[in-house]
Amino acid sequence: MSPRVLSSARASRGGRLPDFLLVGAPKAGTTALHAALAEHPELYLSPVKEPKYYLCGDSLPPAYTGPGDAHSNREWVWQRQRYLDLFADARDDQRTGESTPFYLYHRDARRRIAADLPNAKLVAVLRDPVDRAYSNWQHLWVDGLEPCADVLQACAREQERIDAGWAPFWHYRSLGMYGRQLQDLYQHVEHDRVLLLRYRELVEEPAATLDRVCAFLGVSQGVLTEVPAGNSRPFVVPSARTRVLGPVLRAGARLGAHFPPQHWRAVSKPIIGQLHGRGDPARPRLTPEQRSALQVPFLEDIDLLEKVTGESFADWRAHRDGDTFATRRAGRSQPVG
Repeated sequence: MSPRVLSSARASRGGRLPDFLLVGAPKAGTTALHAALAEHPELYLSPVKEPKYYLCGDSLPPAYTGPGDAHSNREWVWQRQRYLDLFADARDDQRTGESTPFYLYHRDARRRIAADLPNAKLVAVLRDPVDRAYSNWQHLWVDGLEPCADVLQACAREQERIDAGWAPFWHYRSLGMYGRQLQDLYQHVEHDRVLLLRYRELVEEPAATLDRVCAFLGVSQGVLTEVPAGNSRPFVVPSARTRVLGPVLRAGARLGAHFPPQHWRAVSKPIIGQLHGRGDPARPRLTPEQRSALQVPFLEDIDLLEKVTGESFADWRAHRDGDTFATRRAGRSQPVG
């Protein structure tokens, strides 16, 4: 039977659900891990990354109101059959999976996954929540969607943005409250069905980390050795250019909600290119004062995370000169007093 006929046959009888999910966290290497695992012959990763199916559960996505949210919502795979069809081309001997890094954060998604996938395995990659929040802010800032040029001010506005209906990707602090998220997840999913990884492990020990994932998923080890580098975009320094092009991009994103997402991307690409044109490939590091201010809201949750997991996350309480792995390895840190 040809692959096309096989796919049609599977779809006609309901299709199949994934055997595993990469559930989070955003800006913690989930995209790179997805790409690495897709190269394993015994695994099948959905061709659509971040289908977000369990964020909405067979109903239309929420009408999020942040810059760019509306046209992003049009890409969600929320219909049951469309979701099943994502795995239609997988062979019977392959384990299937998808990655949506907001599943770990989203309370209802955690419950839907537990109910719909009682045997699925979940992989979560945790990154220092300060570094994660800063990277999240940079991602939206350099694309002209984040209107606030200061990460501290952007984080301070988080609750008003949540109240206004902005999508989870704007929840810079809340996305990094892993203790709360895992405490709730473990009330619905057995501990042995969840694998926790550190972002730094993906970067510093890719082969060993990929072998851990493969062992957890029950496929051959020693097949994968590299994790692809993430997409790196130049940092855009606040300037007259950002003050002009940023509002243009945000207004265009609102108009783009009325057209297919690929049309808005095609139109916005040259404008984003203009924004990036004078960007600096070396992104600025957080100052000790900025890191301390960003860190305070996470300290209580880090305590909870350690209780929930039985692991130490002491390095997340340390001051570092920036947020790079080179800084970690140089050991330029001191405990927070």
